[in-house]
Amino acid sequence: MDQQIVMKAPLFAALDDETASALVASMTPQSMHRGDVLFSEGDRGDSLYVIIAGKVKLGRASGDGRESLIAVLGAGEMFGELSLFDPGPRLTSATVVSETDVIALGNEDLQKFLAEHPAVAMKMLAGLARRLRRTNEGLSDLVFTDVPGRVAKALLDLGTRFGEPSSEGVKVNHDLTQEELAQLVGASRETVNKALADFASRGWLVLGAKAVTILDIDRLRRRAR
Repeated sequence: MDQQIVMKAPLFAALDDETASALVASMTPQSMHRGDVLFSEGDRGDSLYVIIAGKVKLGRASGDGRESLIAVLGAGEMFGELSLFDPGPRLTSATVVSETDVIALGNEDLQKFLAEHPAVAMKMLAGLARRLRRTNEGLSDLVFTDVPGRVAKALLDLGTRFGEPSSEGVKVNHDLTQEELAQLVGASRETVNKALADFASRGWLVLGAKAVTILDIDRLRRRAR
């Protein structure tokens, strides 16, 4: 387990290496495959999770079965902690996007730990605030930004978090299907595919299977505004 990745999570950010290692040892590891569900919307919230490797999507479903993606999370990120501060049913479903390893901690054990390390609670709340800020930005984009702009912004965000430099530009293995990418930006798959094809024809990116290589970040940034 990569300790540097673990320490990126808000749960560990305020801890020294020895305390963090002890906490990790008390957590339950799980290995998951694409499509596995960690928890579903409406389930009892009793644990938080830290991603060690892979990706997890958080989403909500409508009554007619349509899904909206709230976030795609990767290594070093944490989710499920909202139930600690606001007990109640889960507000989202957490589904594995790629081969993923997580570690889990039950709320009872976490409450005891936070009582001994109150600074950790502040780090966790800061992490929640950052996610809320991203959600609010996404809601504003749905009102004020057209679909191509939202697609450009989503690709830039995925590139910042999951991108790796390549000889051509920035390779982004986002592991999302076309349908999932459309759910992330709140548009139909056809409209999103049209935007992606337009970006590719302009030479801004190269499309791949559940991946994209960004060739012209500046042009994509201007389109995202």
